[in-house]
Amino acid sequence: MMSKDYKDQHTEVGRRIKELRIEAGYTSHETFANDHSFSRRNYWRIENGGDFKFNTLLRILEIHNVSLEKFFSEME
Repeated sequence: MMSKDYKDQHTEVGRRIKELRIEAGYTSHETFANDHSFSRRNYWRIENGGDFKFNTLLRILEIHNVSLEKFFSEME
């Protein structure tokens, strides 16, 4: 089982990823996932605080042209 703090961090990362998607003009996680060859289900899980691979995060940030440093510096 995930600790509360660990789960909160995943939730915050997912929230930030969702913000990037919306800022890019995607109102639907499904459309974003389809356009960028992600599984819709797995992408939904990421945005909702689910576990993911680091490479997946890097790929999402590359799509949005956001560095790791900028991504994490803009999180609360």
